[in-house]
Amino acid sequence: QVQLVESGGDLVQPGGSLRLSCAASGINFSIYAMCWYRQAPGKQRELVAGITVNGFANYADSVKGRFAISRDNAKKTVSLHMNRLKPDDAAVYYCYAQYSENYYWGQGTQVTVSS
Repeated sequence: QVQLVESGGDLVQPGGSLRLSCAASGINFSIYAMCWYRQAPGKQRELVAGITVNGFANYADSVKGRFAISRDNAKKTVSLHMNRLKPDDAAVYYCYAQYSENYYWGQGTQVTVSS
C-alpha cells in the first residue's frame, strides 16, 4: 500500500534549523508532485512548499528565503530544509503526494519552535 512517512520534527529554538524528510513507498514517486503542508492548532492546513516532477519549487510567502524543498527520486524522498525558524512555524508538518486524481497524505511530524 501507499505510505508517506515523515521524520525530523523536533523542538528547536527560534532562529534554529531543522530538516524534515518524507519517505514514500507504494507509488511511482518520480511522477508525483510533492508538497509539504502544515497545520497549527486552531488553524487550517496550509501549503508550505511544493516541488514538481521536474524539480521546480514554490513556497508560501511566509517561508520564502528560509525554507527549501528538494526531492531525490532515486531514494523516493522529499525533504524540507527549514532555517531561521520562528514561533509561527510551529505546527504538524505533512507530506503530500499528487499525480492526476491520485493523492496521498503522510501522518505528520511535529515541529515545535520555542525557547
